[in-house]
Amino acid sequence: MPMAHDHAHAGHGHHHGHAHGPQNFDRAFAVGIVLNFGFVVAEVVYGFLSGSLALLADAGHNLADVLGLVLAWSAIWLSRRPATATFTYGFRRSSIMASMINAMFVLVSAGMIAWEAIQRLVTPQPIAAITVLMVASAGIVINGITAWLFARGNKGDINIRGAFLHMLADAAISAGVVLAALAMLGTGWTWIDPAVSLGIVAVIIAGTWGLFRESLRLSLDAVPQGIDQAGVAAYLARLPGVTHLHHLHIWSTSTTEIALTAHLVRPGAAIDDVFSADVAHVLEHHFGIAHATIQIEAAPHEHACGAASSPMLADPSGHRH
Repeated sequence: MPMAHDHAHAGHGHHHGHAHGPQNFDRAFAVGIVLNFGFVVAEVVYGFLSGSLALLADAGHNLADVLGLVLAWSAIWLSRRPATATFTYGFRRSSIMASMINAMFVLVSAGMIAWEAIQRLVTPQPIAAITVLMVASAGIVINGITAWLFARGNKGDINIRGAFLHMLADAAISAGVVLAALAMLGTGWTWIDPAVSLGIVAVIIAGTWGLFRESLRLSLDAVPQGIDQAGVAAYLARLPGVTHLHHLHIWSTSTTEIALTAHLVRPGAAIDDVFSADVAHVLEHHFGIAHATIQIEAAPHEHACGAASSPMLADPSGHRH
């Protein structure tokens, strides 16, 4: 028997809402890049004037922060580009790549700070505490303001969360440096600076590892966190007339958009636009899946799809496929 193909493309309005949503962060990225680049220039100037290698090294670290912001902003710009004949999903997936690279930037930076801190614990070095205190205080303000600009997108978009965590980590580093500088001024103990740095590194790694792991999962088309895959499968399998469910796939097309494909066997069923629209509506508004493509089959076909099959799923009668 021939197969009937119902392609339920859910929530075009929802899709456009997400596509325009990141535009609200254009000003945040612009302000953050300008502030942080200005801070880099100031660190370079004061680094040369004071002869502080530490300030020059931190300027290089903050320049990497600016590049991270540019990368995240570029990914959002790319995600707005229309689909093409070659890139049929458009470039929205670039936001996932950006979030992963941003997380890697933070982790690598944390590793470099830890290495430097360990060396300074072994071989203490004199530190111009007053200069360090002033520059670090400015760093708290600049990085704190930038992190605040991205705070409202911290939960819904891992690309924005990457930028947020990057700036928050730098603000935390600056705060730790201020405390260390004050302690050194009071005690003269130079080991306080590297010891505080190691503590900050531990906090940064703990906060960033989850971002890296989730962006890696999304890049491998894993089911996004927060999606109830078992609940989706149970809902589809119990739809009227459905006897079998197979080739269920749920993945992220970007850091804010989720897609689904599934094959439903409905013996004797014809193409039913109302059925498809109802399924799409529930998937979008109950499960948060805005782009659903449902293929309706009149009978089960063992070799109907050449793609890798989805995990074993139970049909309404309790059998597994």
